[in-house]
Amino acid sequence: MNNKISEKVINRLTLYHCILSDYINKGIEVISSKQIANLLHIDDSQVRKDINLLNNSGKSRVGYIVKELKVSIEKTLGFKKTKKAFIIGAGNLGSALANYGNFTDYGLNILALFDNDSAKIGKLVNNLKIQEVSKLPQAAKEEDVDIAILTVPGKFAQSTADFLVNANIKYIWNFTPVVLSVPEDVQVWNENLMGNFLQFTYNI
Repeated sequence: MNNKISEKVINRLTLYHCILSDYINKGIEVISSKQIANLLHIDDSQVRKDINLLNNSGKSRVGYIVKELKVSIEKTLGFKKTKKAFIIGAGNLGSALANYGNFTDYGLNILALFDNDSAKIGKLVNNLKIQEVSKLPQAAKEEDVDIAILTVPGKFAQSTADFLVNANIKYIWNFTPVVLSVPEDVQVWNENLMGNFLQFTYNI
């Protein structure tokens, strides 16, 4: 991923990518910055500014070739570079994420789920085997996995994060409601579901 691109721009580019995918499915070959802006309720100058970061050859006044722009976004954001990950916590949320089929389109390959509930061990979720969490360190080493998607209950979040750090996991996508304490060489992305919901409903 290009470190020069801010998180806000990355978020917008992923939304542009969704729009472009929809246009391709509909057989539409050209799209304008204004069309993208109208769909997302933002200024079209912002769309043009974002697309300029991609070195795309399209002309804003004429329109962008949908397939070419989609490929430009994928190259810039590293969609084609496969990243392997484990899900830790095979409850409702972890299982839902395992069943989400679009991750592979964005270069995320989920290899397995891990849990400490003996009733879940050995079961399959979207053809992914739920394994005993104690086996994660060895599996991470064998599969060269350094990304963990954390979906355990909040009371187990920090202890599980400590376990992941000791297993040489360097990136944690945190879906728990806990702010994790990790070493400086470990990156955490907090997926604040309730915070996003409250932002959405604040003015309702």
